[in-house]
Amino acid sequence: MVAIIDYGMGNIASVQKALTFLNIQSTVTSDFKEIEKSKSIILPGVGSFLQGMKNLRAKNLDQFLTEQVLQKRKKFLGICLGMQLLADRGKEPHANPGLGWIKGSVIKIENIPFRIPHMGWNSIDVKIDSYYKEIPRRDFYFIHSFHFVPEDKHVIAATTNYGINIVASIQQDNIFATQFHPEKSQEAGLSVLKTFFRNA
Repeated sequence: MVAIIDYGMGNIASVQKALTFLNIQSTVTSDFKEIEKSKSIILPGVGSFLQGMKNLRAKNLDQFLTEQVLQKRKKFLGICLGMQLLADRGKEPHANPGLGWIKGSVIKIENIPFRIPHMGWNSIDVKIDSYYKEIPRRDFYFIHSFHFVPEDKHVIAATTNYGINIVASIQQDNIFATQFHPEKSQEAGLSVLKTFFRNA
């Protein structure tokens, strides 16, 4: 069972729909007992870093998820804002702390010749292919104005270029996270989800 964390930051229904299509059982929840019973966890999300952390803290999910993922080593997937919240700190709309699971900062995309937010389809350059081996193509759907800059470049699983190189996904131990939306990325996104949860 996959626990999709409900903390009021959107795109939950489309994530669950994608898992259902792949015959992967999931539950949308913020209940500690349900999350405890799950084998894997998804933290989705769209919106601001500050609001995301406020919502997690309001439900005491920040500490509980840290225990489940870092101590109990449950398989974890972060999507979009759910990836950014893993950082030490974010700057949307001003500096504030994140979960701190992966060292780095989330900063605004600036000084590029393209429209912000970065919205639409972009190809990725895979650095760690654990979950990309079976993708039929390398185009994924993005929508974001801020991007994650990790301190350790070895955690970067994929990048995309949008005037500058942007981290498209990160991977560290039992943690995998994507800036793009796999649930909105058609066959390529479904392939990533299927590969990630194959043994979930």
